Amino acid sequence: MARIVGVDIPDSKRIVVALTYIYGIGRTSSEKILKQAGVDESIRVKDLSADQINRIRQTIETGHRVEGALRTEIALGLKRLKDIGCYRGWRHRRGLPVRGQRTRTNARTRKGPKKTVAGKKKKAGKKG
Repeated sequence: MARIVGVDIPDSKRIVVALTYIYGIGRTSSEKILKQAGVDESIRVKDLSADQINRIRQTIETGHRVEGALRTEIALGLKRLKDIGCYRGWRHRRGLPVRGQRTRTNARTRKGPKKTVAGKKKKAGKKG
């Protein structure tokens, strides 16, 4: 297994896919990195030479914020929103959707499993 920026990337996959195992690198940025490093996208990780791995590593270290640095930056951004008390920070703090989604129904991913509230029956209709 090749190790790039502290992440073991799988040997059997193509390098363009294997780079996406690194936090902060998606498919598009993976393609750009390989183009800058001068490495063919279709090569499997196990077939890469040490020189190619070093070129990829250098390209990532110089031009991209990944893994720990990126996680820290995102966490600081969220902390700033919470500290200034803005609406987005307030929503993050309470674990609710941040980008305007409805919460009366849905939003289960952010809110977690349903909590049943006792004594919340519908009113009985008039019979007569």
